[in-house]
Amino acid sequence: MRRVHPPIEPYDHGRLDAGDGHLVYWEVCGNPAGKPVLVVHGGPGSGCTPGQRRVFDPERYRIILFDQRNCGRSLPHASDPGTDLTTNTTHHLIADMERLREHLGVERWMLYGGSWGSTLMLAYAQAHPERVSEMVIVGVTMTRRSDVDWLYRGVGRFFPEQWQRFREGLPESECDGDLVAAYARLASAPDPVVRAKAVHDWTAWEDAVISLEVNGKPNAYSDRPPDALVAFVRICTHYFSHGAWLEEGVLLREAHRLAGIPAVLFHGRLDLGGPLVTAWELARAWPDARLVVVEDSGHTGSATMREQIDAVLDAFARS
Repeated sequence: MRRVHPPIEPYDHGRLDAGDGHLVYWEVCGNPAGKPVLVVHGGPGSGCTPGQRRVFDPERYRIILFDQRNCGRSLPHASDPGTDLTTNTTHHLIADMERLREHLGVERWMLYGGSWGSTLMLAYAQAHPERVSEMVIVGVTMTRRSDVDWLYRGVGRFFPEQWQRFREGLPESECDGDLVAAYARLASAPDPVVRAKAVHDWTAWEDAVISLEVNGKPNAYSDRPPDALVAFVRICTHYFSHGAWLEEGVLLREAHRLAGIPAVLFHGRLDLGGPLVTAWELARAWPDARLVVVEDSGHTGSATMREQIDAVLDAFARS
């Protein structure tokens, strides 16, 4: 039976001065003496949510959440078109995670997250393997340029009408070029009307890609407060148009650096936007990782996936 723990409030929180004018929001809840786990949210640009606290047994876990740069409760916020995203890259986020670990006095922590969060988790763990005790990844991504091209162009063969609208949301001169980079420019445009249309068109496509899933409710991506929505699109397009500042395929090539870190990779068979092959490739390159393919799940999960995650978190809490 799927288990969701009762609502819980943080016993500590703050904003960490990460340099470059960034204040990164963090919070801790659960058992101060419990097993440390860091929740790495997706997006990029989604921010952490109260519901993510409830994934873990608060009696056994010290649950640490943070909002990545420029989103959620971190400052400055990307909803302001004047906020410069230059100092918001994968490498900056890795440094923020290390700074937070040191600030909280954590020697080693488990990493939990998915979607974009899995890319960041993998990059962090490869940079600091000695700081990671275990990993639980839900919906494996590596944000390769090939993955980005599939999500914003290739998967359009399953949704041709919606993809055509996504493409035509751009000026005609950019419809056949780098769609993600073009949307990045529009989402940061000084004209609020241009920004609003870009945000609407981008999230309409995101909604379409998951629309056939068990949890693919209408407006799943676009149903956010206006400021959160703008930040989400600005940061997504910023990262994806730059290949997350990672050398193409580096996370797979460097998977040997994860040796000795136990991990479970959960991936939905029906994930169209993030095909199963990505998780399969990673599991083959990482002997300490076990791949769990969830037959009734897409990118947004399912009750079956949640039950299986619960079992793994129970086991890791005892280790």
